[in-house]
Amino acid sequence: MARRGTAWVAGAVRAVVDQLDVIVERDPSVRSRGEAALHPALAAVLSHRVAHRLYLRGRYRTARAVCVLARFATGIEIHPGARIGRRFFVDHGAGVVVGETAVVGDDVTLFHQVTLGATGWWQAAARGGRRHPRLGDGVVVGVGATLLGPITVGDNVLVGAQALVLADVPVGSTVRAPAAAVASKIRRLDGHRAEEAA
Repeated sequence: MARRGTAWVAGAVRAVVDQLDVIVERDPSVRSRGEAALHPALAAVLSHRVAHRLYLRGRYRTARAVCVLARFATGIEIHPGARIGRRFFVDHGAGVVVGETAVVGDDVTLFHQVTLGATGWWQAAARGGRRHPRLGDGVVVGVGATLLGPITVGDNVLVGAQALVLADVPVGSTVRAPAAAVASKIRRLDGHRAEEAA
């Protein structure tokens, strides 16, 4: 029993150190782990990890309470049911919303005022299942971008500031605002339209 407790503590410490390193790496204004400890992303992500464990154990009310406290303290709202990968980073944080069925891959960065939301309760009730976006690994979502519905955003996608994404986005693409991300507006890194690759 003591070994299991020691392993859990070591894993938790490693996760905190990894998160501090991510903040230092991705926010040029942060110069040290000590400074990173004051970043709102740290409190938001660590709170979500606790809330998610509670959520998976059926402790929904307690999980929601942790989520509400984190939102109050950081301005970042991550539903306890959302699945968040490793080295997740929220820059500035204010106004970020991540919905219950969202799935976020590893090494994802969200800037402030990003929404990973559903298209509405009236549609979600009819569909059932996943209501929120799924983001692949290495995705960067710019300031004020909105991604809605059970869409899939491939690995290494860049979603520009103020973009509205309502359709799946292929691996390695860039989505620019102000137009909605429909197939004709999505361009791969090689400059071809998404539908040309199919």
